Amino acid sequence: MTPHAAPATDRSGPHAPEDETPVDALGDLYRDGITACRGAFGVDWVERVDEDIHAAFREARSRPDGAVGRGPERWYVEIHPEQLRGFVDLVTHPWVVSVCRAVLGPEYEIVELGFDIPFPGAKMQPWHRDFPMPEETRLRRRLTSLAFNLTTVDTVEEMGPFEIAPGTQWDDGRDFDHEMFPPKDRYPRYEARAVRKYPQRGDISARSALTIHRGTPNVSDLARPVLVLGVDAPGAGNAAHHDMAVTRDYWAALPDLVRAHLRCPVVDTLVPIRQKHTIEGLVMGAE
Repeated sequence: MTPHAAPATDRSGPHAPEDETPVDALGDLYRDGITACRGAFGVDWVERVDEDIHAAFREARSRPDGAVGRGPERWYVEIHPEQLRGFVDLVTHPWVVSVCRAVLGPEYEIVELGFDIPFPGAKMQPWHRDFPMPEETRLRRRLTSLAFNLTTVDTVEEMGPFEIAPGTQWDDGRDFDHEMFPPKDRYPRYEARAVRKYPQRGDISARSALTIHRGTPNVSDLARPVLVLGVDAPGAGNAAHHDMAVTRDYWAALPDLVRAHLRCPVVDTLVPIRQKHTIEGLVMGAE
């Protein structure tokens, strides 16, 4: 079945006050597993993010374990906040802050910063979620983490847009391979629900990484970089899987709002991050 071509949801607006409950975004996340804010940043700001992503990718590919494969011609790189000039702008954006507070609570924790790049030739990924469902979600229907994504290009079909099956964040998943990869006999259900997203530069999306999704083939001649910001509720535990750090001078210059939520070591000297996880199902790609 041909996926529905639908833009990311846009209901909350780019300038929602930090203390305002983003009711529409909450509804989107609990119903569909994804929501978005259109036009959160200007194109010039996004172009600087794109420059920083490509610089970090070149550095990561120059050393062992600097990037992890997530399928043919598709890579993920985790970075330190200091490698992204727009980090503070992103994590203090009123919409991002209000969504984090509403979904994850006032003590939410920033635990991951990285980017995913499907290059020309990237293939269809298998349907998957990014980690097994936590018991808190299974038993209490509470989302304990969010992934914020920001594209650095204006997405079109040929670039291999992100595809998601709304509502599947609640699928139990204990019979999935590694509790992440559903069996192929479930694919028709996801394909019937599938929605492809076409974000433009400046848009931010927020999703539950439990919602079943996949990358689609990039048949263009352009890469499609996507920035990833991972945020947890207290106790969710995803920080243990990531290695970002900040230097003492950088930490001292951060706004109080950022220091209150940034959960990472403060060090004298940054060490390049070695990607320590590879997911075989994504490395191999879907048939």
